[in-house]
Amino acid sequence: MTGDSALGRYCNTDSLLHRTDPRVKIILYVFYLVAIFMLSNPISLLMLAAVTLLLIYLGNTGLKVIWLTVKPILLLVVFITVINIFTIRAGKPLFSWQFITVTEDGLKTGILMGTRLIFLIIITSIYLTLTTTPLKISDSLESLFSWMKVFRFPVHEMSMMMSIALRFIPTLSDETRKIMNAQMSRGADYDTGGVIKRIKGYITVLVPLFVSSFNRAEDLATAMDARCYRGGEGRTKLNPLRLKGSDVATGIILALVAAGMVAADRLLG
Repeated sequence: MTGDSALGRYCNTDSLLHRTDPRVKIILYVFYLVAIFMLSNPISLLMLAAVTLLLIYLGNTGLKVIWLTVKPILLLVVFITVINIFTIRAGKPLFSWQFITVTEDGLKTGILMGTRLIFLIIITSIYLTLTTTPLKISDSLESLFSWMKVFRFPVHEMSMMMSIALRFIPTLSDETRKIMNAQMSRGADYDTGGVIKRIKGYITVLVPLFVSSFNRAEDLATAMDARCYRGGEGRTKLNPLRLKGSDVATGIILALVAAGMVAADRLLG
């Protein structure tokens, strides 16, 4: 989360996905989320990569922004890949040394899980954070789950909380970078030494980061209270969501593409 990162940020450009109703994008995101975890054939994964490039073009975000989105989670991708490679013992052994064994199934599963995680982050960013503002995400979630109000579920409050969480991802990233730069100017070293030493060094970042986060939360609560926020009951919207024919057409076409990839994966075995 340190350095240049586009994770959780909104890309303020004009594109087909930017103009698409956010409710359609959330439904499409669910379709592609299911598709990502159902695809396992290398050819179908190549098809997913081609569709992802198409979505990047439709979102007018650019490959650089996508790279800055994926970059912060590369360490997590490597960790998940390695864990799967060295813990799955089924299949034909490829390498064995003392208690370490790498099998064919473990290698395939590790690469597959890492690839799925990368596609998951990219698709999430394209459909949600990069092409949809936090306010529209909140409004769309509230609209999609409005039927739960019958059961007295606080739909407005939950959608607003999720919107605030997405909004503060880049803010916390910037805050982390500022704290690390301030600590390094005082002689802190985060790049040398063993793992234990580095973990202890990052405590000097986590403590002020938590304090800053709580202060921001308190300031936000005070600002909402000063503006007489009392929940979603009786509130109106400046720009209410309106579903257009082009939104429906875009949703149907992209949903069919996701379904086609899953069908092709099943045919390929």
